[in-house]
Amino acid sequence: MQNYIRKRAVKLARHIVQTSDTVRGTADVFGISKSTVHKDVTERLPRISEELFLQVKDILDKNKAERHLRGGEATRKKYAKAAEIEVM
Repeated sequence: MQNYIRKRAVKLARHIVQTSDTVRGTADVFGISKSTVHKDVTERLPRISEELFLQVKDILDKNKAERHLRGGEATRKKYAKAAEIEVM
């Protein structure tokens, strides 16, 4: 594995640990694809730092468990905004 990939994987993992950000959010912050973030923190990171990987895994598992709530909230806001526009 090339050194810049190692550094990127660690940088992404530290960001996730510090902010509890999602894969999508992390991808947006760093301007890379979700696939790259996911591959770096789930496949490459365990070979670099097992401890950091376990921290990231806990956060990603929590985010995955809560994603239906975030999606529901986004839908609620979408329709509330649409109803607000209709009233005007």
